[in-house]
Amino acid sequence: MYKEVLRSIEGIEIYPIIALLIFFAFFVGVIVWSTRIDKERLRELSILPLDGEAAQTMEGDGHE
Repeated sequence: MYKEVLRSIEGIEIYPIIALLIFFAFFVGVIVWSTRIDKERLRELSILPLDGEAAQTMEGDGHE
């Protein structure tokens, strides 16, 4: 049933190609971003979950 519905739509074969291109562009973009990011900033981001100061400031904000 679904095959017949999809066959009746003209131009639907372009959607998988567009989805693949969007995925590929995003993947390449992340690779380019990760190679161009400042190494000091990357180090800061890598220790962020382990930083005790961030947890203390969150507790002191009064958010419950």
